[in-house]
Amino acid sequence: MVTIENANGTITITSEVFTNLAGDAATSCFGVKGMVSKDGGPLQLLRRDSMSKGVAARFQEDGSVSLELHIAVDQGVNISALGHSIIGEVSYKVHQATGVPVSSVDVFVDTMLIG
Repeated sequence: MVTIENANGTITITSEVFTNLAGDAATSCFGVKGMVSKDGGPLQLLRRDSMSKGVAARFQEDGSVSLELHIAVDQGVNISALGHSIIGEVSYKVHQATGVPVSSVDVFVDTMLIG
């Protein structure tokens, strides 16, 4: 949870906001089939309403947030280029929406879907 205080009051942003923003940004990138559950069980593609289960947010002492994403990709995509695209998109959208700096985005390609 991040708390932002100013002269007008206090804003508290929960980790769920960060995970939803990051999941939405990642799945908007070309080549991402969807988010994958990070719980270590059998791999399954998450529905839109539960895609935040494929994202972990960790708050740093300097006020920034670190994000970990677990994704499924389409066959034939350049995974390196896709990873760079996701990192940029997630960092930008999360920072723009919350004002909180993103210290790191780690992308884990858990599976590639064929067809």
